[in-house]
Amino acid sequence: MASTFPRVSAGPLVLAVALPFLFLHVRYQPDLGFSAGGTHVGISLSDLAVLAVALAGLATAVTTGLDPLRRGLPVWIAAAVLLATVLLSLSYPALRDQPYDWHARLVSALKFCEYAALALAVPLLLRTRDDARLVFRTLVGWSTVATAVGILQFLGWVNEFSGRRPAQREPSLLGIHDLAALSGGVLALGFVALALDEEELLGRGWVALAIAAGGLGMVVSGAMTGVIGMWLALAVLTLVAWQRGRLTGRSITLLATVAAVVTLGTVGMRGTALRDFAAFIGIHRNETPGAVESYAQRTLLGYIGWKVFLTEPVTGVGYQGSNDEWAYGPQLAAAHRRFPGQPADAFPSTAHPWGVQNLYVETLADLGVIGSAALVALFAAALALGLRAGSASPLPLVGVAWLLVAAGVWIGIGIVPGIPLAALTWLGLGLVTLRG
Repeated sequence: MASTFPRVSAGPLVLAVALPFLFLHVRYQPDLGFSAGGTHVGISLSDLAVLAVALAGLATAVTTGLDPLRRGLPVWIAAAVLLATVLLSLSYPALRDQPYDWHARLVSALKFCEYAALALAVPLLLRTRDDARLVFRTLVGWSTVATAVGILQFLGWVNEFSGRRPAQREPSLLGIHDLAALSGGVLALGFVALALDEEELLGRGWVALAIAAGGLGMVVSGAMTGVIGMWLALAVLTLVAWQRGRLTGRSITLLATVAAVVTLGTVGMRGTALRDFAAFIGIHRNETPGAVESYAQRTLLGYIGWKVFLTEPVTGVGYQGSNDEWAYGPQLAAAHRRFPGQPADAFPSTAHPWGVQNLYVETLADLGVIGSAALVALFAAALALGLRAGSASPLPLVGVAWLLVAAGVWIGIGIVPGIPLAALTWLGLGLVTLRG
């Protein structure tokens, strides 16, 4: 019985309880915010969850010291540089006399920085495998709930954000990209356990649940960017397992089968969008001319983001500045020439400030080469540390897998702070620093 219900301290319990709020769309959370300086300062249950985790980490640091943070020093330095770059970039538009709403962007930037507390708290709170197992099982359980809701939405039995829209990709309780992030993170837990033959990472029965809930959740979300992240994680985990002599014919067959089924299911969910993109690049006839097509529009927005970057390549135009008309407006003429077949609604406007919708391109546009270098350094430091530590423990490898899944999902969404995808990213950054 002791192995089934391991004893854990209060810190991991706080993190486990916080997870459902961190992986929940703000629409399902009460707005506890207030107005200040002409802008709304939004406070949600997820913000309070981050605060609770941060305070639990601080309390642990006071009583037991900061030694668990030492291993992650390269990650903390890289993260600090990135966060400082974000905050400093708030001043760029004002220096250039641009009509930039720095009050609203300051609130957003502070929320971006807020989630970094999750990374610092992880090594302070998760001291043993039992601690980590509690958190992982909680995430698997919440993912199972989210996947079940998504399936019910797909069947048309439960409302989603726009009412009942059966037989489409569904957001569940998170949002489409965030459902892909949660599901991909849980699927990665199952992949780590299978690839490294680490059943005790989750426990008997939980591995199968992680594979089922994570895989089905990814299919329901219909996010091909999540599939990209899944394959990145699987490739790295397979290589690590092979190097450690843990890879067996049975495990590689099972892993490849699960990944292939998830990929095919997601492709089936996005069949229309993929056909539209094929028409966009000229290898298929467009059956719905004049409609806004998902992948084609993302390509268009990425082009505009690149053109914005070229205007201020070193520093960028400022945090989330590429969303503003003064930044993207001068690039619209070139975009219309480059994509003459795209409908007017596909282009950003004051009525539809679409944004770049790609973390990496938006980082270039908003933060320039400086910010992009900081982002690359952060991911590189984390992956290198996690892979080294993974030779002794599977826990840092979970962090590596989560970062790779998140890296894929971020291809389809811009700089949006305070969302479940951000939570998965920062939790992954914390996990790579664990000793296990």
